[in-house]
Amino acid sequence: MFDSTALLASLPKLPGVYRMLDVAGQVLYVGKAGDLKKRVSSYFQKNDLSPRIRSMVNQIAGVETTVTRSEAEALLLENNLIKALSPRYNILFRDDKSYPYLLLTGHAYPRLAYFRGTPKPGDDCFGPFPHAMAVRESIDILQKVFRLRTCEDSVLAHRSRPCLLFQINRCSAPCVEHVSATDYARDVAHARQFLSGKADSLTQVIAEQMRVASEAQQYEMAARWRDQLRSLAAVRERQIVNTQEDLNADVVVVVGEAGQVCVNVAMVRGGQHLGDRGFFPRNIAARDDEPFDAEEVLLAFLSQHYLQFVAPAQIIVSEQVDLKSLSGLLSERAGHEVQVLSRVQGERRRWLDMARHNARLALLRRLSTGALQNRRMTLLRERLALPEMDRIECFDISHTMGEAAVASCVVYAQEAMQPAQYRRYNLRETAAGDDYGAMREALRRRYVRVREGEGVLPDLLLIDGGLGQVRAVMTVLTELGIHDLAVVGVAKGVTRKAGLEQLVSPDGSVLRLAPEDAALHLIQEIRDEAHRFAITGHRARRAKTRQVSALEDIPGVGPKRRQKLLARFGGLRELRNAALEDIAGVEGISEPLAQAIYQALH
Repeated sequence: MFDSTALLASLPKLPGVYRMLDVAGQVLYVGKAGDLKKRVSSYFQKNDLSPRIRSMVNQIAGVETTVTRSEAEALLLENNLIKALSPRYNILFRDDKSYPYLLLTGHAYPRLAYFRGTPKPGDDCFGPFPHAMAVRESIDILQKVFRLRTCEDSVLAHRSRPCLLFQINRCSAPCVEHVSATDYARDVAHARQFLSGKADSLTQVIAEQMRVASEAQQYEMAARWRDQLRSLAAVRERQIVNTQEDLNADVVVVVGEAGQVCVNVAMVRGGQHLGDRGFFPRNIAARDDEPFDAEEVLLAFLSQHYLQFVAPAQIIVSEQVDLKSLSGLLSERAGHEVQVLSRVQGERRRWLDMARHNARLALLRRLSTGALQNRRMTLLRERLALPEMDRIECFDISHTMGEAAVASCVVYAQEAMQPAQYRRYNLRETAAGDDYGAMREALRRRYVRVREGEGVLPDLLLIDGGLGQVRAVMTVLTELGIHDLAVVGVAKGVTRKAGLEQLVSPDGSVLRLAPEDAALHLIQEIRDEAHRFAITGHRARRAKTRQVSALEDIPGVGPKRRQKLLARFGGLRELRNAALEDIAGVEGISEPLAQAIYQALH
């Protein structure tokens, strides 16, 4: 048992970060404190510790501390250490990509766009949104109501007639001046007003404009205002909770069941519910059957999440936490005042109830998916007669007649695909078209590192291919001294139809599973993911190697026609998005050739 007396006597009553170490010097836990002496002492003096923390305390062989200038600085250091060390007793939230935003550009004719990153001066960002689909749904709504453009500037500058979006009433066609700059600017101002949460005042403005147009007998204009009012009303009916304008808040709730915990964040910006995003932390309890501490989970989430993403003006939480110090820390990091509220009533209570309901739904989906994956893995163990199997790796090779060959290795572990552990290999040593040699090179590059202590061996190695590929793999494994690894080839069968795959063993024996077998479905999922990952890398490498336009592969499209097409549409991406009739309208492009170009680019 660690003797804490001398340590506790030497600790300062200052803010900082502490690290609990085991006998091997590994970091068990990282924490922050406004008073290091008081916080670290609590681990050795309290009797009501949770089972998880009690288990951690029993392993402590040393404690390291770092004094900081403020608790906010301690919070930042704690977060950085947790990310770097991933201590086994810290509640960990996976780093996610940045949140997406809706962008309204600062051009003469502003465009709506999906956006991640730092906006340019003059552009307006609205959000953040919980996921990409929420942004795209909002763009779709704004197109219907305000008819703003979404095309790139190069497309806008080179069009001679309106596109399909104008014909279906989703764009007012500023590209060909079907709308005046004044009218378009007014629509942009209305869209900005709507995105800022001022839907009530916007409705009043549009109603007044409809009345004025009607009295002036401008019935076509009045009908347009009427349609906008109807669209706005339809959008507002979709809101689950009506709330005050300009409310910017995140509603954060914690729910748990059957050893799983979900932290759900409902985002409200400008009084509009933009959607929910669920997070599933790790290291919640020492055992799955232990109760979890909701307050501890919430504090871990708030400190880790809002150091990565800026907090809104209000955070409404489901648990009571140390609100005063937390609000101060988050305000300091965000650069504006952040209120953390737990005891709420009225509409904030309705938001909290809705977020809790969505959290339970997300958790049920997670549990259901986990149960399915567990069943499929159990069946696969039985079918292959493998007593232990948690980690599966699958290899695939992708090339075009031997050109730009790429091998992929994908990983399935802990009953889920593990994208962070995927690897690609650009194959350079193997002769073009030598599939067996390509597989040998990929396996050698992968497992020579494992033999040297970098990484771990899988319990099962899947190979996309038949007996030839499997024997090539076995040659490499024998060279590397790896003899206890189960290897199975996934051959497509005679008709190459899904469900008729053959599982080939190194000894040449073949196992056929029924098309409805859940074990086969798991193999298909892993194999298809390896194929997708390989072909994506191959296409990128081929494009980089060739460094030529995709138009060069189309018969009948020479340098002059390529030049005319790119000049007309402004680039290859815009040409891909062009309608067939627009391509046929380019000088020198016949209808059959336009059809060939369209098919080649799609």
